[in-house]
Amino acid sequence: MAKGRLRVQRDCLAATPRRTIPLTFPKPFLVPSASGLSPHHPIFFRIAIGSGPSYNQKREAAVATISGPAYVVGDNIDTDQIIPAQYLMLVPTEPDELRKLGSYALSGLPDDLYPERFVAAGEETSRYSVIIAGRNFGCGSSREHAPIALAAAGCRIVIAESYARIFFRNSVSTGVLYPYECAERLCDRIRTGDRVEVDLQRETLSVGTTRHALKPLGEARPVIEAGGIFQYARKTGMVPTP
Repeated sequence: MAKGRLRVQRDCLAATPRRTIPLTFPKPFLVPSASGLSPHHPIFFRIAIGSGPSYNQKREAAVATISGPAYVVGDNIDTDQIIPAQYLMLVPTEPDELRKLGSYALSGLPDDLYPERFVAAGEETSRYSVIIAGRNFGCGSSREHAPIALAAAGCRIVIAESYARIFFRNSVSTGVLYPYECAERLCDRIRTGDRVEVDLQRETLSVGTTRHALKPLGEARPVIEAGGIFQYARKTGMVPTP
């Protein structure tokens, strides 16, 4: 795990001009070493300032487990495949457009490799609450729309062999889903449609009677559970609550 300090930058989705707000967390912020962060590298998060990231889905009370069918993808799934560029005009802060954004999640995947679509034609949400991925998931551009689109479609957790740093960072800063890592290559062991269960307390993934350990999210987890970096900053008193 790499340690760093957080700094927060206004997001382009906000109505006010963008600026950098330094937030010094009381403890080092832990991120997976696979994210490529230097222990001394400042971590920048981009968020919507104002009332907080209103594109977050309505958050449920804390749950111990998340279960359902898994959607499985391979290596190097980039942000153009997660949410194609032509849909970036949709504004996540608008509820109707957020739902539409979710309907296009993973629509950039090639049909010949992924005949089962993540979101079925004519639907706005997916039946898959968990995504299993290979290496370097979320590579490509820095668009925050990628994790937001997956969450809007109903995904709650991505479990990948490794992540592109920017996707991991955006998942934490928006607080819309849990970006877990697993040292095992689960995308070769699990098939789309297999029912899985994620135990958030033990941080494990179970498929039938087989249990796989996930890499702990560490200090990133309370940020996600607070609803994103800005909500976490408010909750912990680092910025004033209006």
